[in-house]
Amino acid sequence: MEMMRSFERYNLLLNGQVVRTPLALSAMAGIVDADYALARASHVGVAFLGGFSIDAPTMEASRALERSGRREFLFGDPVEELAGQVQRLEGSGLVVGLNLRGSSPESFAAIASHLGDQVIYEIDAHCRQEPMVEARSGEYLLSHTDLLAEEIRALKREDVSVSVKIRAGVSPDDRLLARKIWKAGADIIHVDLMDYDYQKVRQMRNSCPLVLIANNSMNTFDRVRDMFSHGADLVSLARNADVRTLAGLDAAIERLTDEQGWYNAPKQLCRGGDIRALTFCCMPVKNCPLLPMLDRLGLSREEYLGFKQKAVAGTPLEPGAQTCFGSLAWCCKVSSPCMFRDMTLAQSGLSRQEYMRQKKQLADKIIQHLFSRDAEPHTCTTRPARDGS
Repeated sequence: MEMMRSFERYNLLLNGQVVRTPLALSAMAGIVDADYALARASHVGVAFLGGFSIDAPTMEASRALERSGRREFLFGDPVEELAGQVQRLEGSGLVVGLNLRGSSPESFAAIASHLGDQVIYEIDAHCRQEPMVEARSGEYLLSHTDLLAEEIRALKREDVSVSVKIRAGVSPDDRLLARKIWKAGADIIHVDLMDYDYQKVRQMRNSCPLVLIANNSMNTFDRVRDMFSHGADLVSLARNADVRTLAGLDAAIERLTDEQGWYNAPKQLCRGGDIRALTFCCMPVKNCPLLPMLDRLGLSREEYLGFKQKAVAGTPLEPGAQTCFGSLAWCCKVSSPCMFRDMTLAQSGLSRQEYMRQKKQLADKIIQHLFSRDAEPHTCTTRPARDGS
């Protein structure tokens, strides 16, 4: 029953499992194991255990890191240990991911062939410690993206869900990196934003249709909400993942969702929103950020009009004779005052929350349409009105 309520609230599935809240635990080597996750299971939906070194080069790198004073997970048999960790989380309600450090595609495939599809396999392209980079793991993969793509494909051949943990700002162009990760077949990008803000999240959302998890300093609701409103599907916590912080964020996200209907609704395009914000845009009849956005997407005005009209046909967003353009398809976010939209909602018996849920479904259709039109995805970066970045 609880999982059904969670699905109705957030509509989030990962690896075929309901995510009870869009909060995740991010891996920290030597720290985040099954016991760590179980102690926080009441307030997170996903737990990425690890990082775990899975072959001889990366295990030797872990030993070197441990000698230097860092905490590491070191096992005689990684497969046996990982299987035990996953087993301890059975029945916890958590979607489980394993953050893995490997030096070859074969290493990742070997782990997946033993453990199967019960977990998400997260390729660690994030660790910047020199021994791990020298082992062709971690940040090494951000400058050797062909190897990263091979590792993604090796895991996908095992028919499993794949996440890639990256560090923003290391690759020359994170938009191109996101595209390459998507085209290789990954399901999730988990991005450590380091010293960057929501702009990196928006760039990736505008570059690929993958699930996005934003990481680093997600310890205040304001920061979390900023990530959600620029394209993040989940946020993850590492060093600040104490129970009190998690409980406060979990409650705040739930409250926001129950009030507004769509927990990660984008800002409107004219206020710096990502491409999902097209769900709130009106007809292209005036000089506004919609027109350059359509140009960057390679989307004609006619295609935009025709697609949205078709996408809302037979849905509660189709009517709206009293609205500016004759349909709720062209109406804005509920946070923007509009008596014509609100009058239409009242007359049709559509709550503001259900209106926003319908807008999310329209946004999902827009994303699917934009990224399935061609063999190559479209990329663009919107410019928020307040800071021009």
